[in-house]
This record gives sequence, structure tokens and C-alpha cells, in this order.
Amino acid sequence: MRQPADDVTDQAPGPPPLAYVPLAERPLRRFPQLFLGLFLYGLSTAVMVRSGLGVSPWSVLNQGVERHTPLSFGTVSAVVGVLVLLLWIPLRQRPRFGTGANVVIVAYASDLGLWLVPDGLGLPVRIGLLLGGILANGLAVAVYVGARCGPGPRDGLMTGLAGATGRSIRLVRTLIEVTVLAVGWLLGGSVGVGTVLYALAMGPVTQYFLPWFAYAASRGTPRSPARTSPRSAASRRTPGSG
Repeated sequence: MRQPADDVTDQAPGPPPLAYVPLAERPLRRFPQLFLGLFLYGLSTAVMVRSGLGVSPWSVLNQGVERHTPLSFGTVSAVVGVLVLLLWIPLRQRPRFGTGANVVIVAYASDLGLWLVPDGLGLPVRIGLLLGGILANGLAVAVYVGARCGPGPRDGLMTGLAGATGRSIRLVRTLIEVTVLAVGWLLGGSVGVGTVLYALAMGPVTQYFLPWFAYAASRGTPRSPARTSPRSAASRRTPGSG
């Protein structure tokens, strides 16, 4: 029987642990979850793009860049991801296996989704695509982040800046996404009601699904130095979004 706690954590349990766990620990359990989550993230992103009703800030940027280059949406996503990784260098963030997988799988899955879902659909169908895409996107984040194989490029930028500046995750994420959204909009990316709905819904949807998919590390798992740093502590408090 569960024993009563002396603090309030029994009434309000904290978020599940999300810090990096070494890949050698149960890879057959965690790798399929990582790949499935990233693939679903790419597909759901493409579904939201096809809705034509607005997409996430980073997708707005990808669309804007796509309009000015011969590259596909997925390829732009990968290129932007690599450029964001360069910003990790002064922040002393360390890429993990999940970081590289994020760049590659999301790019291919996004292009596949855009190929499978036609453009120019009716408004009722597009509304369904938007709502379904947001729900699937939040689920996907919970699945791949819960595998604990390392943050995506954008997640690492967020936690790295928070650790380097001492500012809250909420403030840093807001500033990053507002900047990305503004640049993407100026480049011609699609901003609409879906962008606002995405911003409002993603946090609650991801938070709801995370406890179902967060991998619980073995008690004997060694703790790496990165997990005791301020940046790492910030990453445990907030789920990623790509």
C-alpha cells in the first residue's frame, strides 16, 4: 500500500522524468518508441500544413524558406534543424542519438505526409485535418520525448538558452517561437487560426499523454554529468516539441 508523503507531491505529482538515459538500457523497448513518435510527428505536421489553416511557428518558418528555395518542406526542416544544432556549440549542448534521428525521420515523414494528403480539400475536411494534426502532434511529442534518447535540435536550443541565461523555460520558448514565427511570416509562411490553436493546445495535449509514454529508467542507471547541470534540470521540467 502506498505510504502517505510528508509533502504535497502525493496530491500533485511532478512531471515524469525526461532526462537522457543511455542507449544501452532497453534499446528494443525505447528505439521503436522513438522512431514511431518522430514519424508520427512528421506526418502530423504535414497534415496541419495541408489544412491550410495555420501551422506551428517552426513550420511557418519552414514554409517561408521553402517558398524561396527549390527544397521540399521536409528538406528545409532538416536544414533548419542542422543550423539550429550549430547554435548548440556556444551553449555547450551535446547532441544525442535522438537528436540526429529527429532531424532525419521528421524530414522524411513530413515529405511523405505531404505526398499522401492532397491539397485543395474542402473546409470541413481541412478543419478535421487541423484538429487531428494538433492532437497527433501532441501525442507524437509525448511518445518520442518519453523514449528519453536525447532532445531534438529545437528542444536543445530552448533548454540550452534557459540554462545559459538563467531565464525560465516558458520565457525562452516564447521568445524563440515569436521570433521564428515573425521570420517565417515575413518569408511567406502560413499563419492562421491553426497557429494560435496549436500554441494553446500543444502544451496540455503533450502533458496529458506524457505519463503514458515516459520511460522509467532502471534504478542502477548511471547518472551522467550533463543530467546534473542547470540545462539538464530545465529539460526535465519541460517536454520538447521538435
